[in-house]
Amino acid sequence: MSFTDLYTTSATATGGRAGSAKTSDDRLSVTLSVPKEMGGDGGPGTNPEQLFAAGYAACFEGALRLVARTRGITFTGVTVTADITFGNDGAGYGLKAALTARVSGVTPDVAADLATAAHAVCPYSKATRGNIPVTITGLAV
Repeated sequence: MSFTDLYTTSATATGGRAGSAKTSDDRLSVTLSVPKEMGGDGGPGTNPEQLFAAGYAACFEGALRLVARTRGITFTGVTVTADITFGNDGAGYGLKAALTARVSGVTPDVAADLATAAHAVCPYSKATRGNIPVTITGLAV
């Protein structure tokens, strides 16, 4: 498979889940904290699962917009929610994801089809495929 680099970024974390993370260009700098559900103090920082959810949701929405554009489908709005769950998969810790695309101005069948097609082309979906369970829902709103 051929791969043409279009963009590369870098982030460094120190202190693990209760530390901090920062991108090399200083555009993102976050304090990390462990949620109470995972035995932490639930401090004011974010966590890796929240960062993954935000990135996946944004990327998936971009993929959905690309699919709609290439198919000549117009809609009046779209939001994507990514629910990322951290848990024990029996062999250790793991993740699962549930993506919900809410598309306005289309029929329920079109919304579901756009979400399914976006899952086929989204880089985050490609990266997770076969690695973690991912469910996709497309809703007309």
